[in-house]
Amino acid sequence: MPEFNNASMAGGKDRVPDIVIITGMSGSGRTQAMHVFEDMGYFCIDNLPPRLILQLAELVGINTGVGRHLAVTCDLRSQGLFDELLDCIAELERREMSCEVLFLEASDEVLIRRYSENRRRHPLAKRGDTTADAIQRERTQLKEIREKADMIIDTSRLRTNALRNKLRRAFSELADQQLMEVHVFSFGFKHGMPVEADIMIDVRFLPNPFYDPQMRTMTGLDQQVADFVLENPKTKDFLKAWFQLLDAVMPGYIAEGKPQLSIAIGCTGGQHRSVTIAEATARHLERQQYRVSISHRDLPRANTSS
Repeated sequence: MPEFNNASMAGGKDRVPDIVIITGMSGSGRTQAMHVFEDMGYFCIDNLPPRLILQLAELVGINTGVGRHLAVTCDLRSQGLFDELLDCIAELERREMSCEVLFLEASDEVLIRRYSENRRRHPLAKRGDTTADAIQRERTQLKEIREKADMIIDTSRLRTNALRNKLRRAFSELADQQLMEVHVFSFGFKHGMPVEADIMIDVRFLPNPFYDPQMRTMTGLDQQVADFVLENPKTKDFLKAWFQLLDAVMPGYIAEGKPQLSIAIGCTGGQHRSVTIAEATARHLERQQYRVSISHRDLPRANTSS
């Protein structure tokens, strides 16, 4: 079984497996991996005996064609459980459900440090054992499983974000842009700064429709207001630069494995300019194939009565 490498996974997969079985060394990051699969929408179960995988797969509808996927962690340090796993995989294939085994490992030095930092006792440690003794015992017991694994990831030097990114690229059917949920929202500075924004832009320098009596009670969702804002030369110059900035930074957030990104766009009251620019921003990101949602925080406070 070859080691995991970036080049082999850079393009993602045409079809991810129906079921992923996560196993490996204790302390190598199985819990963190499970959280990633949960974020990807997998139905996840921790520490499931292999003989129950098929039953669970049928229970959650893996074989019904609805596009659901299952991820389970299995503690496979027993030879009997390993035999169960091989039988389970064979039965899954017979029922036309694809399955891959993901094996996580780390160096002895890193595992010892992690146990020391967490002040936990290794689960295989016996009376009088050092942590190193327990790790070596576990490596021996997991040797056959490792050889049968479809993918091996060494987490010794991987930060949590890097592990998340590798798993998402390997086991998500989504394109890179779709791996991150983007929420664009407008707001009004006079109603308070948003605390949840990752990126915030102030568009109070743009021409304000509020000073036109006809548009004062309209919002940025009205075509007349949108045209007034967007057709202004100052807005056109701004949007060109703003979209170039987004195109430059968004791939970096994806590469860091960021699951969600909030973009806040503010004007004075959150009624005209910020709403229009937020809508334009969302449309631009959608054209780039990002998964985008949009809201207008302060629009319910707008004065829309004539």
